[in-house]
Amino acid sequence: MYRPLSLFIGLRYTGAKRSNHFISFISLVSMIGLTLGVAVLILVLSVMNGFDRELRQRILGMVPHATISQYRGEIEDWPTLIESINQDPQVLAAAPYIEAQGMLTSRGQVRGVLVNGIDPAYEKDVSIIGNHITRGKLEDLEAGEFGIVLGDILARVLGAAVGDKITLVLPEASISVAGVFPRLKRFTVVGVFKVGAELDANIAYIHVGDAAKIKRIAKGVEGVRLKFDNLFNAPREVRRLATELGSQYRTSDWTRTHGNLFQAIQLEKKMIGLLLFIIVAVAAFNIVSTLVMVVTDKRSDIAILRTMGASSGTIMRTFIVQGGFIGVIGTLAGTGLGIIAALSVTDLVAWIEETLGLQFLDANVYFISYLPSELRWPDVGLICLSSLLISLLATIYPAYRASQTQPAEALRYE
Repeated sequence: MYRPLSLFIGLRYTGAKRSNHFISFISLVSMIGLTLGVAVLILVLSVMNGFDRELRQRILGMVPHATISQYRGEIEDWPTLIESINQDPQVLAAAPYIEAQGMLTSRGQVRGVLVNGIDPAYEKDVSIIGNHITRGKLEDLEAGEFGIVLGDILARVLGAAVGDKITLVLPEASISVAGVFPRLKRFTVVGVFKVGAELDANIAYIHVGDAAKIKRIAKGVEGVRLKFDNLFNAPREVRRLATELGSQYRTSDWTRTHGNLFQAIQLEKKMIGLLLFIIVAVAAFNIVSTLVMVVTDKRSDIAILRTMGASSGTIMRTFIVQGGFIGVIGTLAGTGLGIIAALSVTDLVAWIEETLGLQFLDANVYFISYLPSELRWPDVGLICLSSLLISLLATIYPAYRASQTQPAEALRYE
């Protein structure tokens, strides 16, 4: 079977046992360094992709993509407004809301909370809350019953379970003949949700009718939540909608509440990717030192090949093949190791946490409570191609030096 001379000799040099074991060791170190660099780059980018996915699906699945409210007063005829908004092709769903801030107390424990007044019939279309109820049902929120749904962490801090009574303290004072007292209202826990994020610790849901009573809203709601088919278009689309509806409406969107977090993840992904890519480049350029030493060790062989008629191009391609082989093996091994690590890191970290009784990501500190990972094949392909390209570029200089070897000079002292 025909094989080009440069390919044959290059592969033979790669597989041969050298008398100079130091060169063999440097070649092995270069290959291992490239393997680890590629594997770590794939793993870290997969973890950053996982954080990006969780932010989109969980955090931005719980908070509204955008809201519309009035500059003054409440929206009284909100069903008509929602019907009008739903006719827009960019809007997937809309739901009424009333928000209140306060403190929940139970069994001597106190916790600050954002209370969302919702209509369960509408809320399931704009939020993922209904898919993450672990105890009770969202539909158990009924007007006039003063039921409340708590996040899992919030329920554990308060020591509250389904059926228990808790007290909501509002930041408003009630004046009576006995003095000034904070406004209090007793609620019954009817459900607990868990999304594995910081929202589990600081959000509670009540019926929009009950929210209107505790905020003393005679009629209507504070605003309407919107869900768009593309959340990245939400800021532009909600402003367009408000302009079409009238000048009395104002808007807000997710970029104002969680945009900084999303931008921070994107920036960290780019910077970490760049730093790890530099590590891959350093590992790849170790091939330069390896090939330079190989060229020095094989000067007599190169001279003999030149005297037998091998051209400078043949010698150059020979060492490009040898260095490229190291790059290919290192890249493929690193890719395989990185894919395995990216697919198993979530379960591995969970097992370590369970075995050692540790928690690396506390939902009270971070926006999720576990280490996510999402392997994206375009990232893997880009990493592989970049690693191979750098490895190939690293072989050019030593291969060129080898091609310039003069037979008479190399064989003078042989």
